[in-house]
Amino acid sequence: MKRYRETTAVDGLSITLQPGEVVGLVGPNGAGKTTALRCISGVVRPTDGRIRVVGYDVRAHEREAKQRLAFLAELPNPYELLTVWEHMQFVAIAYGTEDILKDRGEEILHRLRLLDRRNDLVLTLSKGMKQKLAAACAFIHDAKVYLLDEPLMGMDPKGQREFLEMVRETASGGGAALVSTHILDTAERVCDRILVLSRGRIIAEGGLDEIRHRAALDGGRLEDAFLTLTESEETAE
Repeated sequence: MKRYRETTAVDGLSITLQPGEVVGLVGPNGAGKTTALRCISGVVRPTDGRIRVVGYDVRAHEREAKQRLAFLAELPNPYELLTVWEHMQFVAIAYGTEDILKDRGEEILHRLRLLDRRNDLVLTLSKGMKQKLAAACAFIHDAKVYLLDEPLMGMDPKGQREFLEMVRETASGGGAALVSTHILDTAERVCDRILVLSRGRIIAEGGLDEIRHRAALDGGRLEDAFLTLTESEETAE
């Protein structure tokens, strides 16, 4: 639970990620998605409850937990007076993963179409390129759990496709990802399981067929089920 004075942003939220799984977190604006990810990552301390990352309690064993997490914020704030490569070096040094940067850094930049900008200052990058840089840094972290908050924001279509392929590859290698997104087509296509959040609570969970069943729909896309569920929740309130 996370409460801000009289406002409960996240209420009784329970999420378990399994190795190899990509889970989508969808919900309307203000549903609590970003707050949930910030609590899991340790950026924000929950009012109540316990968070474990690969067995480590985020509060009691913060260092160990965060070493196993990669958090891609919706609005990344990279160090603008570093070059692209220097920024990646900084992150690799902070997490002790210089070997990954040495082995895979250029490949990651190439896939995200940033290799030709490796010596440019971050302040010269567009918003979408800064998002790609933040994504690149997540993949040199050697994380086991990826928390991705609107990760495709500002990326061009090719960058989006490459990034999503990298997320799936990470899951295939035994990692897990929790992806907050408003792009429901992406959630439907990429995620193994979907959590529908409304007013800080999970109102539906499962694969697409389970979400449809919860919305009392025989077919249709995730968007149809999402709108049915969230509109019903708002009406009930």
